[in-house]
Amino acid sequence: MEFFRHCPGCGRRFHIKLENKQLVTDRIEKRRTGQVVSRRDAGYFRLGMMHSVTLLEGPPVIVDEREFQYSYKCSHCGHEWSEKHIEEKQVS
Repeated sequence: MEFFRHCPGCGRRFHIKLENKQLVTDRIEKRRTGQVVSRRDAGYFRLGMMHSVTLLEGPPVIVDEREFQYSYKCSHCGHEWSEKHIEEKQVS
């Protein structure tokens, strides 16, 4: 696959070629979903006005988290480098 990116070697915007995509870790974890609600309190404290934060918890969700290592090569200068990316997918 080829696309445009900035090369960290030469700094130019050229075709970057994805050389390799390798799975580093694959794990499934259970997380609690939540929503943060912020409200202003009417009370003042010594250092100024404080805000109260409320966390509303939702049902648990199972998330499949995969970490990949991508290897790239610049078609202009030939510089090679790698980056890690995390892909998360909600299972249920």
